[in-house]
Amino acid sequence: MKRLLWLDISKGLAILWVVYFHFYRTYFEHGRLPQADWSGLAASAQTILGVAWLKVSELALHAVGVFLILSGWALMRSTMRRAESGAVAWSAWYRARFLRLYPMYWVAHLVYLVSPFIARLEPVDDRIILSLLGLRFIDIQMNLMYLNAAWWYFSMLIQFVFIFPLLFWAARRLGPWLFLLIACGAGFFTRYIFLVAWPQNGLWTLGGFAVCRLPEFALGMVLAMWHNQSSTRVEWFLLRGAGFIVGLLLYPAALWLYHNATTYVFVDFATGACCMLEIIGIAGAISLFQGPAKLFGLVGVYSYGLYLIHQPYVIWLGLRIRDVPIWMFLLITIPTLAVLSTWGMLLEKSTNSLVTKLTSLRKPAHT
Repeated sequence: MKRLLWLDISKGLAILWVVYFHFYRTYFEHGRLPQADWSGLAASAQTILGVAWLKVSELALHAVGVFLILSGWALMRSTMRRAESGAVAWSAWYRARFLRLYPMYWVAHLVYLVSPFIARLEPVDDRIILSLLGLRFIDIQMNLMYLNAAWWYFSMLIQFVFIFPLLFWAARRLGPWLFLLIACGAGFFTRYIFLVAWPQNGLWTLGGFAVCRLPEFALGMVLAMWHNQSSTRVEWFLLRGAGFIVGLLLYPAALWLYHNATTYVFVDFATGACCMLEIIGIAGAISLFQGPAKLFGLVGVYSYGLYLIHQPYVIWLGLRIRDVPIWMFLLITIPTLAVLSTWGMLLEKSTNSLVTKLTSLRKPAHT
């Protein structure tokens, strides 16, 4: 299946935004106030730039929702391609998904255990067994954020993989609009139960129970369906500025949803959708330039590896540079993102290559 370069660029931008957020939060929570150290600028400019930097940086959290939407898009797109040539062999589909997800996830555990320059904030104990299995939602308060907090996403993704055949069947049977409406209804109702009617640990709505994030994942699936029906119209809206403007106009309303527990039911979907429109709009501009397009596209192709390994590194480094001025932090951020992207790419590429070789050895030779 031919890859969509702009979709890879979008994934690259989303994961880099997530990595930056974790780096920024570590530095900011333990370092200087954002308006304190803009050397060479007037006092008013210091305050304006500092506050603007703080506000924009906080929005990086929403890139997690973008990554979830794009994951639903990519999974739906690849599965639709399989379905076009006949019935999907779901046993083979599951095998391919788990071989894609689990080996690199296990490698990330190994990297955590043996790599230097890693922030190890918790002891390695018997909880690592549930972590390796991806069942981090069991005893959720103790396990979802264990060792590497970013791995909560893997636990959610595995749940979506398990229920994806049902989602795929429903999307094709009901059509994109009705499917999205029902998926959003199920997700919002579940979030309302956990947040308002029967308040529970917020880790469930974060992604410990995947249905709470079904609206974003379903939106990605529906976008893939619409793109398959009319790629020209969808790409015009997303890549040529219209979607970017719509996202920019709707973003304040999405942020207002943080107002209380009831409105918070809708906040992840709204902020994720708005952030997606911004990121894909930027990806459309980047795709016009060959060099940057290839660079960010490559990061997107191997975004899974970067996601799995980045957080302990940026916490380790962020804690050690917390006393440097902000301009120096921003300069350090660029090579940090480059090094971690390269390291994640090498790990993921090597792991995929090894898995391919091992699985090919088990196939019977053709006579």
